[in-house]
Amino acid sequence: MKYILWLIVLLISGFLQYVLLLMVSACLVDSKRFYDKHNGYYRWLLNSSTWLLIFFGRIHFHTKGMDRIPTDQRFLMVSNHKSKLDPITTWYLLKDYDVAFISKEENFHVPFWGNIIRKCCFLAIDRENPRKAMETVNKAADLIKDDQVSIYVYPEGTRNFGEGLLPFHNGVFKIAQKADVPIVICGIKGADMIKKNAPFHRSDVYFEVLDVISADEAKTMRCNDIGDHARDLMLGFIEQKEGEEKKNVNLRTV
Repeated sequence: MKYILWLIVLLISGFLQYVLLLMVSACLVDSKRFYDKHNGYYRWLLNSSTWLLIFFGRIHFHTKGMDRIPTDQRFLMVSNHKSKLDPITTWYLLKDYDVAFISKEENFHVPFWGNIIRKCCFLAIDRENPRKAMETVNKAADLIKDDQVSIYVYPEGTRNFGEGLLPFHNGVFKIAQKADVPIVICGIKGADMIKKNAPFHRSDVYFEVLDVISADEAKTMRCNDIGDHARDLMLGFIEQKEGEEKKNVNLRTV
């Protein structure tokens, strides 16, 4: 019994030291500065702290097509967006790829994590100001060209609280065209159930790579055409998963 108590004390002590490290490291970041160099230490802080959510939230990933993600070059990745936990679960799932998200300004003011994502080259975007939004697009393209990170962006621009997909902001595809990289089109579903299920029930998050448009092909396409193609694939993914959910519910009620 004594050894078990010592083990518990050591675990609690280690956890508190880790939290202190996280807080101090975040406080050392200049919240008014744009960081254009990816920092491996802060990426480790981001991934390790996210692991706690994954573990205690009892999140179970179902993935498909991950082998299609380029490993020899940077890329632009896009997907649908329904839950505030979409990016958190996704950056952990893609932890081997050093992916930086384009996100709303408010997320950079979340205590501690707001500063940590700054050091990982995450970018804020002003959706109400087209000129500033284009500046973010150019910064994202530069980060890719400098081989700092790959970029993840939601073409819908914000979370969708309804059915289907919101209208796309197709200008985000210019990032891939400017950086001369592939576009990885993905679908995600299930993260919106984590808040309801955790910690007593498991949450299943589905993430699928639907298509990869090569850099050469992306340069020859109009952004609207890329958006139409991505939209069709994402809608198909959503409809398929919703159909599977209904089928499973019907089987359980039989």
